Amino acid sequence: MTDQRLQRVRDRVRAFPDFPVPGVLFRDISPLLKDPAAFRTLIDLLEDHLRASFPKIDFIAGLDSRGFLIGPPLAQRLGIGFVPIRKKGKLPGPTESVSYTLEYGK
Repeated sequence: MTDQRLQRVRDRVRAFPDFPVPGVLFRDISPLLKDPAAFRTLIDLLEDHLRASFPKIDFIAGLDSRGFLIGPPLAQRLGIGFVPIRKKGKLPGPTESVSYTLEYGK
């Protein structure tokens, strides 16, 4: 059953090699977001995994921007809060800051 559910999600994620720069494999989740049943399946699978592997979670943190699409419904399902993680200067009020690098930028 899980294999079929996982395949339903995988079938709706497209891969674009060397985008936006050579050596990067970009995964496009747009088809997954367009399919409510597949998106619900993704949230179901993530919920099952997190409940089984990490019984005590306080928050879901989501990285800008895909994490903002998946994190809130997952946090709601788990009954916990969601913390958005954004680039410096993009959130008002007091924030925490950490430097990091990406595959193809900073």
